[in-house]
Amino acid sequence: MDDHLLGWLKTLDEERLARVLANRLDAIAPPWPRRLDTLAQRLGNGFAVMEVLRVLPLPALEVAEASLALGDQAGPQTLAGLLGVPESELAPWLDTLFDHALAWPDGEGRVRVVGALARWWTAPCGLGEPLTHYLNSWTVSTDALRGLARSLGLQHGPKRRTIARISETLSDPARVAALLERAPAGTDRLLEDFAWDGPVRDVDGGRFVVPGTPEKWAADHGMVFRPSWNVAEMPREVALALRGPDYRPPFNPVPPDLATHPVDPETVDHLMTLAAPHVVERCAALLENTAKTPLPLLKAGGVGVREVRRVAKETGCDEDETRLLLEICAVARLLAWDEPAGGLVPTDRFDRWRLDDAAARLRVLLSAWWRMERSSLRRIGGKYGTVLGDDPSGTAVARARRALLGVLARLPASTACADRAGLVRLTHWHAPLLDRALLAECAPGVLEEARLLGLVAQDAITDLGRALAVLDADAGDENDDSSPAVEHDPALVECSTRALASVRRSALFGADLTAVVTGPPSAELAELLDRAAERESRGAASVWRFSPASVRGALDTGHTAESLLGELAEVGTVPQPLEYLVRDVARRHGEVTVTTVACIVQASDPALLAEIAAHRRLSRLGLRLLAPTVLASAMPADRTLAALRENGYAPVPIEDTGEITVRRARIEEPQGGRLILLPGGQVAELEPPAHVLVEPPPDPREHARRLFAAEGGSPRTTGRTWAVIGRMASRLPTAQQSLLGFVVDRGVRAGITLADGLTATISHGELRSGVLDAWCEEAGDYLEFPLADIVEVRGAYA
Repeated sequence: MDDHLLGWLKTLDEERLARVLANRLDAIAPPWPRRLDTLAQRLGNGFAVMEVLRVLPLPALEVAEASLALGDQAGPQTLAGLLGVPESELAPWLDTLFDHALAWPDGEGRVRVVGALARWWTAPCGLGEPLTHYLNSWTVSTDALRGLARSLGLQHGPKRRTIARISETLSDPARVAALLERAPAGTDRLLEDFAWDGPVRDVDGGRFVVPGTPEKWAADHGMVFRPSWNVAEMPREVALALRGPDYRPPFNPVPPDLATHPVDPETVDHLMTLAAPHVVERCAALLENTAKTPLPLLKAGGVGVREVRRVAKETGCDEDETRLLLEICAVARLLAWDEPAGGLVPTDRFDRWRLDDAAARLRVLLSAWWRMERSSLRRIGGKYGTVLGDDPSGTAVARARRALLGVLARLPASTACADRAGLVRLTHWHAPLLDRALLAECAPGVLEEARLLGLVAQDAITDLGRALAVLDADAGDENDDSSPAVEHDPALVECSTRALASVRRSALFGADLTAVVTGPPSAELAELLDRAAERESRGAASVWRFSPASVRGALDTGHTAESLLGELAEVGTVPQPLEYLVRDVARRHGEVTVTTVACIVQASDPALLAEIAAHRRLSRLGLRLLAPTVLASAMPADRTLAALRENGYAPVPIEDTGEITVRRARIEEPQGGRLILLPGGQVAELEPPAHVLVEPPPDPREHARRLFAAEGGSPRTTGRTWAVIGRMASRLPTAQQSLLGFVVDRGVRAGITLADGLTATISHGELRSGVLDAWCEEAGDYLEFPLADIVEVRGAYA
């Protein structure tokens, strides 16, 4: 814990502390801190500090870097002088650092920087450690310090005073310049290399012990130090002195310009309402396709290009769309590997997903894309990566996606980006920790993916994209099964509902066996028509054509003539030719059945089976008559099925149970529920899980008030943990008493059982008069547990 940070927190009023907590919600996440010292520990945590740096713009980081470079000399005036700007221009960015508890003013007007930032930023502005770091080192003896002072022409005295005199001398550009006038030839160049391209450089250690060399002179005068034989470092003050009084670290308080142009808001809105329903119904079609034909993986991992092209052709998607939707479905856990099927197939979650309303389905897909740690359409060296393959950039790609969309969301409404290179520059200004080359590489692919999802249209962000962009902090990561803060965000719910409000839920059936949908079809309508007909065109109007093969495909999924005609009648008026076609195909459908034994062909008509057995073109199947209604085939079921269909028969595949089944990959989720009806008349026992409740964000003002009240209350008991537990928790054996002590002293998690049988998972405990006041995970709050009532303590692992 940083004592300076704690001291500053104690000087804040409730309003200012609430402002800090509003910017650092990570510090008051459950179990929330009860005292300022615990809060200071959280605010100074190294990983938390790094996450905060990711959301700060470039000028704030440049000010923080300059503050680190100045060290104890950092103050508003000296910082402004170093950066070459007025204090008024510097003040907003200092306030930003203060409001995020990354820096704070001390009582003497200096700027203190959180210690974790110095650990992450080891060489701010390309500068090394302060001179005192080397002079106070155990490797510098008193004799060496005396020799250094003598070389600099200083009077030797007490160690602290000597170090102060040496630091003052080597920090003064004029004195350093005067010293260099007496240095050996080549010293200027040596030190300039360290000052601008250091602070750590590889050197020839032998030259540091040869009299008269620039290296030995620089070491003797404290301008470089050697932590090892072949490595030398230049202290921070020396480098600044050599860079001169005109040196200015980079400081860019004004964001770079981005060329934009106005767009028609109605056009942008219209394109959003076309893309949003399209992505939902194409996802459903893609998943249905993998249910019929599992998607194999390459030996090296990922889905091969040939399979991507096959799926694209069979579902009517283009290849880019297929790549994107496959990866989104995998992240959303709608698609997973199934060992028996030997490929990727839809999961149980898909059955629930497709029964939800279209807007909820869209939000599941958007949430998955938002946290996906790869870019489907990013080109590396002109080529796409493998679908569902590993991406070494990982989380950086997800951050780049959110940063790019966040910058578009900052543009005024109805404004489009006219310069993608400028967009990359502006994004890097807002998210400077992202690699600029990666941003430039990801930007075209991210914008194209956003266009396909209805988040961007004509290089302008849509209302749907704007609602998603503000949820950056709630996105979660790719390993989360869901992101309720995104999927159930009120603004996103409203936008997704409006984006799907214009979908068509009816079709115009023609006597020429076509179905026309004038507008974006709903996912349910598109799924029904895709199941029973072949899609011929898409766009402003989509056209499907019915044929014997397409109707047979619908019957293969479990439909009957009546159920199929009934569903079609619900979305339009069924003409007589279409009704005749459906009933004619249904009359012949199922006359022949195929099951896997390797395999058996069955029919209720012995004459039909005899005809099949005698068919010359089916001789390659090796058919043998086992019974008047049963044939055995030497070929597997899939090849037998294909051969029979090629020769004009209409068999259906069945399992050993006699039922048509749909492949599904099972994922670990709570089971149990009720019977629901799936398309085709099939019944499954599924229970759509209740929507995960989104935890409300913590109230910074309430926490600030609670922290101040705790500081003014009675101090907590410290130093007597083991004695109190040993005396009061008399029902526990010694080992369990020790574990309970770690709950108090180190905040570890443990499960406890009370005398009345109640159990709880606790952590972050404090002792008060025979009572353990600890965080209870089940209650989501701090509760009091009498030590005398605790009968068991056991380890609990996250």
